[in-house]
Amino acid sequence: MKNIANILRSVSDPEIPVLSIMDMGVVRDYSIQASGEVLVKITPTYSGCPAMDMIAVEIRAALEDAGYQSKVELVLAPAWTSDWITEEGRAALEKYGIAPPLEASADKRALLDDERIVKCTNCGSTNTKMVSQFGSTACKALFKCIDCLEPFDYFKCI
Repeated sequence: MKNIANILRSVSDPEIPVLSIMDMGVVRDYSIQASGEVLVKITPTYSGCPAMDMIAVEIRAALEDAGYQSKVELVLAPAWTSDWITEEGRAALEKYGIAPPLEASADKRALLDDERIVKCTNCGSTNTKMVSQFGSTACKALFKCIDCLEPFDYFKCI
């Protein structure tokens, strides 16, 4: 039977399919219970995230395909933070065309002070400008590169 972590890495984030739920930091913990059932604890990226039900279904299906019975538990505290996105996840975001989140203080400067520190995912320039506080989803802001003129999403620091 496959390693539980590898099985969970096979489950993609429904909104960003190049990221696994492990790379997103959605999986808080997992363990094999005395009964043999796998307990997976997940945390939403934001309260009320509509993708959590689908993530739970996908987790149960992946584990069942590998021969495990499972239970998925939603854990709300502490709240998810973009700091939980792995380095592999950040690289995958950028390659996919979404600028990964900056550290909290830089994020505030980028979103409020119009400081040009968000790197364009197309050409790598930091000569970028926020177009809208909200991009394709509420957790992203829409940016445009001044050099190559391409728009791109920036995953906000949460």
